[in-house]
Amino acid sequence: MQNDITTPVPKQPIKLASLKKTLRLFRYVKPYWPQFSLGLIFLLISSLAGLAFPKLLGNLVDPKSNTQLFQGMNQAAVLLIAVLVGQSIFSFFRIVLFVNVTEKTLATLRQTIYSHLIRLPMKFFLERRVGELSSRISSDISLLQETFTTTLAEFIRQMVIIIGGVTILLITSPGLTGFMLAILPVMMLAAVFFGKFIRRFSKEVQEQVAASNTVVEETLQGILNVKAFANEFFEIARYRQRTNEAARIGMKGGKFRGAFSSFIILGIFGALVAVIWRGVAMGMPTSSLLSFLLYSVFIGGSIAGLAEVYTNLQKSIGATEHLLEILDEPAEAITAVKEIAPENQLEGQISFRNLSFHYPSRPDQAVMNNVSFDVYADQKVALVGPSGAGKSTIVSLLLRLYDPVSGHIRFDGKDSKAFPLSQLRAQMAVVPQDVFLFGGTIAENIAYGKPGASIAEMEAAAKQANAWEFIQRFPLGLDTIVGERGIQLSGGQRQRIAIARAVLKNPRILILDEATSALDSESEKLVQDALDKLMEGRTSIVIAHRLATIREADKIIVLDKGQIVEEGTHNELIEMEGLYRTLSDMQFTI
Repeated sequence: MQNDITTPVPKQPIKLASLKKTLRLFRYVKPYWPQFSLGLIFLLISSLAGLAFPKLLGNLVDPKSNTQLFQGMNQAAVLLIAVLVGQSIFSFFRIVLFVNVTEKTLATLRQTIYSHLIRLPMKFFLERRVGELSSRISSDISLLQETFTTTLAEFIRQMVIIIGGVTILLITSPGLTGFMLAILPVMMLAAVFFGKFIRRFSKEVQEQVAASNTVVEETLQGILNVKAFANEFFEIARYRQRTNEAARIGMKGGKFRGAFSSFIILGIFGALVAVIWRGVAMGMPTSSLLSFLLYSVFIGGSIAGLAEVYTNLQKSIGATEHLLEILDEPAEAITAVKEIAPENQLEGQISFRNLSFHYPSRPDQAVMNNVSFDVYADQKVALVGPSGAGKSTIVSLLLRLYDPVSGHIRFDGKDSKAFPLSQLRAQMAVVPQDVFLFGGTIAENIAYGKPGASIAEMEAAAKQANAWEFIQRFPLGLDTIVGERGIQLSGGQRQRIAIARAVLKNPRILILDEATSALDSESEKLVQDALDKLMEGRTSIVIAHRLATIREADKIIVLDKGQIVEEGTHNELIEMEGLYRTLSDMQFTI
């Protein structure tokens, strides 16, 4: 288990670079720009209509403006009702348009991030955890949903009210407006000051929530181990620690938000009292003073509302940075494979030439050192050696999950990098020791080797894998649900499903990574028989701890500490006083 301590996030104010990153997301809005633009127009109209409200209220209490439009109907009252109805209608359509655009945009964004994520190289996943990445796609995008739907609209509406209201006030009374605006620079400076802290705490809360989600994900995935080690309360405590830390940071950030809001409220009401006193002293008419006060309240409320907008923008920028970090990671050159191009079809010959390798996360620890060997087409080659010798690393290098630090891997005499990555992998299949099955049906798991395969093809593959007999015993047959990671099947059954999947793929190169080491004797016999049938007519690389399963191999390569120490057939190696004979004696004398 990796260390799950979250790295503290440095304090950063909103910078131009951060805003530019956030604006990159608007390219996902581009296909829906007409609807978004119409929503912005409706928002602008409803905001401007709101600016007429204080003026009309002032007219309503002004006897000089109380002209009769129709009998018993006051002109100012009718206009007020018309403005309110119009504003309501425009607001309704604006919200509907913004929500529609947001949902479509975020669906596209989710698909883009997932598509990019799944194409990232293995070295990326060595440094990340599943729960953290899941949180990025769920909670971070949910924050952006609020931004597109509400925050952006509020920001535009409040800016329209502030700019439009100040303009009207300047026309009404420049002197009183200047007096009222004297407090605004103080408020804006306070917004910048508090915003630095708000952003830091918001981002730290997101990090802690992601960490707590990671605990949940890992615990549920490893629930068998949790219960087997009676560590339920340990995991509860670990989750409690994460959520309490998120709550602590959130509450600390809440103090700054509360202080900010209190400061703004104090400034607004202080300004209103001062404006009333100054307006009366200047002899301003009651109706004009009422309109002026209402505009001042609108402007003050919008400025106070900017604090919430600013907070939400901070959250959105933090979420955007996390998402863009994923999107900025270089992806593998993956392409859809419908058929293998003739020039990329493998005969099955493999050559390792002076290959050295270390994992990206451990550059100081060499896993393979100057390894060279050949595998001819249709040969069965076994890799043996103690744990950590580099056997499974060879599998990863064959699949080009990693590239060697130095040296080359050649297929049929061509460098592995000369083949399109997807077409190369499409001609290989792996049957691992720890088989991963998806939580759907048996049919879905077998068909994973060849999406779109027919029932007849799946049945034939299952028969060749010695799996059809137990599949038939299930009431639902191929439609039987296997459960999370195949938990409802035995180890031998899972292995045979994995073999059926490989049979259906019909690979040119087959890789067996200790496929029978965790099975009982009966299951091993069935699985080994299925593997023997699967290896016929194709190049096979077999990693095995049980040497009895590889005695008939065409060649056995013995690895130790990342180097080849012996090479030959079983009979040749058993005659040598070397590591293979030592391993063989240990197994067969027990």
